[in-house]
Amino acid sequence: MTTRKMRDPVNQPNVDFIETRGEVSLGLLKSREWIDDPRRFLFSQSRYKFVAKMLSGRRDVLEVGCGDAFNAPIVMQEVEHLTVSDFDPEFIADARRRTPPEYPYTAVIHDFLDGPMAASFDAIYSLDVLEHIAAADEGRFLANMTACLAPTGIMIIGMPSLESQVHASPGSKLGHINCKTGPDLKALMEAYFHTVFLFSMNDEVVHTGYHKMAHYLLAVCCGGR
Repeated sequence: MTTRKMRDPVNQPNVDFIETRGEVSLGLLKSREWIDDPRRFLFSQSRYKFVAKMLSGRRDVLEVGCGDAFNAPIVMQEVEHLTVSDFDPEFIADARRRTPPEYPYTAVIHDFLDGPMAASFDAIYSLDVLEHIAAADEGRFLANMTACLAPTGIMIIGMPSLESQVHASPGSKLGHINCKTGPDLKALMEAYFHTVFLFSMNDEVVHTGYHKMAHYLLAVCCGGR
């Protein structure tokens, strides 16, 4: 039973929600991100909204490199089932601990440099991961991902642009070992897909503008080779 009363009744559902459902934890990754750079928190959510809209109606979807999976519910608003994966057991343990009952994703530990998963998916997306994979290993990484994709499946890859790295923080640069230009990302994905649509992104805005001025790149890929 609610014990607190808001002065404006329109706000009472907020108290009722907390007292019946409980508060929501940001997670291992997003907790630090919200404090260190709240704007980046917004940009990250915008990328997941783009993925959600592109994959709307898909049945079985996989995220590769989910981190703490805090943004998974954004995608789950549009797809039937979501499996989130990461190679770090600490991230998956955190994602499992905080799985919202309203958005029951499946969280698994898997390293796509080791091989594909046994399951098949009609859509796969991976945001802010490829730039952390060495160029010598990217072919193996992508081949293992595409091996899990149904023939009519869609793949979305998102990563910071090479041009953006002059503005990146020292911490980001340490992990960003394989950023690409727009044309290079498109060419890479065309080795695995017949059709690749390249989008640019600046802050929270996704557009089709000049790729050299994009901070972030999104490749939507279909028609597997």
